[in-house]
Amino acid sequence: MGEKLKTFASQFFVTGDPLIYGADVTIVLTIAAIVFGFTYLKKWGWLWREWLTTVDHKKIGIMYILAAFLMLFRGGVDALLMRAQLAMPEFHFLEPDHYNQIFTTHGVIMILFMAMPFMFGLFNVIIPLQLGARDVAFPFLNALSFWLFFSGAMLFNLSFVIGGSPDAGWLAYPPYSEKMFNPGVGQDFYIWGIQISGIGSLMTGINFLVTILKMRAPGMKLMKMPMFAWSVLSSCIAIIFSFPILTATLALLFLDRYAGAHFFTLDGGGNPMMYINLIWMWGHPEVYIIVLPAFGIFSEIVATFSRKKLFGYKSMVYAMMIISVLSFLVWAHHFFTMGSGADVNAFFALSTMLIAIPTGVKVFNWLFTMFRGKITFETPMLWTMGFIPCFIIGGMTGVLLSVAPADFQFHNSYFLIAHFHQVIIGGVVFGYFAGLYYWWPKLFGFKLNERIGKWAFWLWNIGFYICFMPQYVLGLMGMTRRIVTYGWDKGWWELNLVSTIGAGLMGVAFLFQVWQIARGIQHRRSNQDTTGDPWNGRTLEWSMPSPAPHYNFAVLPHVTKQDDWWETKLRREQGQTDPVVSGKLEPIHMPKNSGIPVIMSGFWFLAGFGFVFNWLWLILPGLAGVAICMLVHSFNYDTDYYIPVEEITRTEAAARRETV
Repeated sequence: MGEKLKTFASQFFVTGDPLIYGADVTIVLTIAAIVFGFTYLKKWGWLWREWLTTVDHKKIGIMYILAAFLMLFRGGVDALLMRAQLAMPEFHFLEPDHYNQIFTTHGVIMILFMAMPFMFGLFNVIIPLQLGARDVAFPFLNALSFWLFFSGAMLFNLSFVIGGSPDAGWLAYPPYSEKMFNPGVGQDFYIWGIQISGIGSLMTGINFLVTILKMRAPGMKLMKMPMFAWSVLSSCIAIIFSFPILTATLALLFLDRYAGAHFFTLDGGGNPMMYINLIWMWGHPEVYIIVLPAFGIFSEIVATFSRKKLFGYKSMVYAMMIISVLSFLVWAHHFFTMGSGADVNAFFALSTMLIAIPTGVKVFNWLFTMFRGKITFETPMLWTMGFIPCFIIGGMTGVLLSVAPADFQFHNSYFLIAHFHQVIIGGVVFGYFAGLYYWWPKLFGFKLNERIGKWAFWLWNIGFYICFMPQYVLGLMGMTRRIVTYGWDKGWWELNLVSTIGAGLMGVAFLFQVWQIARGIQHRRSNQDTTGDPWNGRTLEWSMPSPAPHYNFAVLPHVTKQDDWWETKLRREQGQTDPVVSGKLEPIHMPKNSGIPVIMSGFWFLAGFGFVFNWLWLILPGLAGVAICMLVHSFNYDTDYYIPVEEITRTEAAARRETV
C-alpha cells in the first residue's frame, strides 16, 4: 500500500526540478500565511460577505485587476526564466522539456489570464460609472463570470506543480497536442483551464454589450457615449462571435484526446490544418479584443490631459467598429507558409493591410487632439505618450509581416516575437497601466505617488526597447522561435544578452509598481482625493465622490452633450444653471449578494480537475454540483433590495464632508 501511494505521488506531483520544489515551498508558505492572517484577524466572515459573495461591479473589477497582477507576476517570471536560458550560448539553466512548458504557459497566462482580466477589471469599475448606471445589466452573471475565470486560471496554474504543465505551445497545435505525442495531463489542464475561464469571458462580453446598449443614462445617445464605452462595445462584439469558436475548437481537441476521435489527426482521417484555421479564427480577433479597450483608454486620457475635446470622435467610432469586423478576416496571415495558395494569401495579405488604416486613423486623432492643447504629463499621460511610438513600430512591422513573400522570411523567427510583443506590451499592457493609474483615485479614493510611477514608467520603456529591438535583428539573422539553446558560431549571443538585460529592467519596473502601490496604501490619507475629480476629467465617473458609493449615483444623471461632465463644469463656471433639475432622492433598487457564483465555480473546478485525470468519481459530483447551483438559483426569488432614502442621505452627506 505504501509503495503504491509513493508511486502515485511521484506521478501526481511534479518532481525532479529544484525550481519546482522552490515553487512548492512558496505556494505552501503563501497559503499558510493567508489562512493564518485571516484567522488571526478574524476576517473570514468579512471576506465572505464583502468579497467572495459580492455582486458589486466595482469590487468584482478590483478582484479582476488583482488577479491580473498576480498573473503578470507569474507570466513575467516565466519570461525572465526564458531570457536567462537564452542569455548565453549552450546554457543549461533550463532543461528542454521545462523550457517548452515555460514558453507555453507564458503565452497562455499573459494573453488569457493577465490581459483579459485586466481588461474586464477596467470594464467593471468604469463602464457603469461612465454610462450613468447603478450596476451592470446582469450583476449575478457578472460575479459568476469572474469566479469562472478565476477557477479556470487556478486550474491551469495548478499544472505547474501537479501533473505537469502543457508544452505544445500557447495555441496547442496538433499533432504536438494530441495524445500520441503528448500523453501527459498538461494538455488537459490547458484545455479545461481555458474552457472554464472562456465561458466566463463569453458571459462578460454578453453582459457588457447589454449594459452599454440598455443601461445608459437618460439622454446619452450612442454618439454621446465616452470613447472608452465605444471601445468596450466593439471588443464585446468580437468576444461574442469569437469565443464560441475557441470553445468548439478545444472541445474537438479534447474529444481527440479523451474519446479517441480524429478531428485533427491525419492517420485517422482528420486534418491538423483545420485546428490551425479554427484557433486563429479566434486568435486574431482575440488580439484586437484586448487592444481595442486600450485605444478607448488612450482616447479618454489624451482628451483629459490635453484639456480638449477628442479630435475626430465619429471617425474614432467608425475605426473601432471597422477593426472589430475586419479582425475576423485576417486569420490566415498566420500561416502564409502552409501552402494555402496565391489567391488565399493575397486576400489575407490585403485584408491585413486594410486593418492598418483604421488603426492609423486613431493615432492621428490622438496627435491632433494634443495639438495646441494644454498638455500636462501626469503618469497616465506618460504611458499614453510611451505607447504611441511603440505601437507605430509594432504596426509598421505588422504590415511587413502581412506581405506574404516577406513573411516567408520572417515567419517563425524572432522578428515575429519582437513584433507581437511590441503590439501586446506597447499597446495592451501600457494601455491598461495608463487606465489603472488614471482611474486609481476613483477606485480607492487616493492618488499614487507620481515620482515612483515615473521611475516605473521609464524603467518599463527603456527595458522594453533594450529587450525587443535586438530581437528584430536576431530574427533577420535566422534565430527561430521556440529555440532552447544555440551555438557560439551563430553570432547571436551579444544581442541575446542585451535582450535579457532589457527583460530584467522590465522586471525591476514591475517591482517599482508594487512599491508604488504599497507606498500609496501606506500614505493614502495624505494623498486622498478630496475632489472626486483629481484630473479635471470630462466624463460622468468624475462627477461623483472617490471612491464611488456602492449605488454609484444617488440620482441618475441626465446627459445633454458629449463629455457631459466637462460641459456641466463649464456651465457652472459661467454661472449658468444645469439644463435638467436634479430629481429628488428615491429608494434605490440594488441586487443582493450571492454565494452561488463562487460555489458553482468551485464545482466547475472539481469537474475540470476530474476531466484532466479521467476521474469519473470527481467529474460526476462536480457536474452535479453545477446543476444543483443552477437549480437553486432558478428558484431563488429573494435577489434584490431597496436602499432607503435615509441611508442614501447619510452616505451622500459623508461623501460631501470628505470632498470639501
